[in-house]
Amino acid sequence: MRILGIDPGYAIVGFGVLDYDKFRFTPVEYGAIFTEAHTDFNGRLKNIFTDMQYIIERYKPDCMAVEKLYFTTNQKTAIDVAQARGVINLAAALADLPVYEYTPLQVKQSVVGYGKAEKKQVMDMVKRILKLAEVPKPDDTADAIAIAICHGHCSNGAEMRKKYDI
Repeated sequence: MRILGIDPGYAIVGFGVLDYDKFRFTPVEYGAIFTEAHTDFNGRLKNIFTDMQYIIERYKPDCMAVEKLYFTTNQKTAIDVAQARGVINLAAALADLPVYEYTPLQVKQSVVGYGKAEKKQVMDMVKRILKLAEVPKPDDTADAIAIAICHGHCSNGAEMRKKYDI
């Protein structure tokens, strides 16, 4: 299964494309989409959308895993990130790509084994799971990879439950 993990944002969108065979993850590509701060916001959304279309077309994932949004303080940021997430989901929908959502707690639990793990622990586990020399940068990229790993673990568990009728 090829998984596209996304850490949504409007300044930086982290992405990670991983192949998962139920036993190991293999990195295919990872990086980030950057938009310029002084660009018109609609222009930023357009850049995110076209770059997402390119990534989906180039790497042909089987599914996309995205971090669920949660904000407690800055509503302006929440609305802007939600708009970016909307164009990301639109790119997936136009490619008939199923989208799965995971909370930060689910991602930490799946990657580290502890839902309240520190960010540094998640980053270290991403590096270890993929056998990388260093943690991918920027942090949004490593977060996107962690989301893809979470989906691999969660989808494998669902398949096992289905297989054994649990």
